[in-house]
Amino acid sequence: MKIITINTHSLEEPDYERKLHQFVKVILTELPDVFAMQEVNQSVNAEPLKASQLPGYIQCREFSGPVRQDNHGARLAGLLAREDVHYYWTWVPAKLGYEKYDEGLAIFSRQPIYQVDSFRISRCDDYENWKTRRILGIRTENGWFYTVHMGWWDDAEEPFEEQWERLENHLKSLKESQGLDSENIPVWLMGDFNSLDIISGEGYDLVSGSGWKDTYHLAREKDTGITVGKMIDGWRERLSDQKKPEGMRIDYIWCSQKLPVRCSCVVCNGEKYPVVSDHYGVMAVL
Repeated sequence: MKIITINTHSLEEPDYERKLHQFVKVILTELPDVFAMQEVNQSVNAEPLKASQLPGYIQCREFSGPVRQDNHGARLAGLLAREDVHYYWTWVPAKLGYEKYDEGLAIFSRQPIYQVDSFRISRCDDYENWKTRRILGIRTENGWFYTVHMGWWDDAEEPFEEQWERLENHLKSLKESQGLDSENIPVWLMGDFNSLDIISGEGYDLVSGSGWKDTYHLAREKDTGITVGKMIDGWRERLSDQKKPEGMRIDYIWCSQKLPVRCSCVVCNGEKYPVVSDHYGVMAVL
């Protein structure tokens, strides 16, 4: 099984059209079983798409609005379908981004999606507040896969620790109802955790200490793991010049079980495929 996660920056990314087609080529080459994306946007004023224009799309019950013409997930699914590569996928908006986008999360699967799950992890439930956070997950024959975009550890209004507690509590409820402690039903958390692995006592340690397995450390083969090559929004003001690393590992693929991982590598970093976002992607092969 091969899985990928990437924070896409999508419509806000400079030279978006070229980068969209470059990412399509990545998917066509790697053919991941599942790939998760964060910051998947659509313009709030774009025309709605009809169901016939949404190949493979499964609507989340927590979302009743339209998928619009420039939706990053819809465009990606359409371009893949033109190449006769078909994915099941779902998308949910979490908030208003840059005052002009429905900004959300998407997850794609080559296997049929049995169930879609979405829930809020932020205190805030104001759609126009950029700190509002949601999680989106799918159930396939290979387990549960969640695309995750967390807040920051030191945010006084939306601390990471509280968001993580809400996420864990939701999964515990799901575990009780569906038996997720079964060895046959792993749970995957994939995405932008906004937590540096080199800072002790914060988000990374909380997730790891909660029993989740970082596929980067499980992998027999790995690279540097760096997923952000420069300072980006939200981090410039958080790190002093003395503490700013040359690159950051803040995007992860976590698993609820200790499974054999053949390799973990960074993609779309200019070395393994072109850069398509302000984040690089992570790919794990089991």
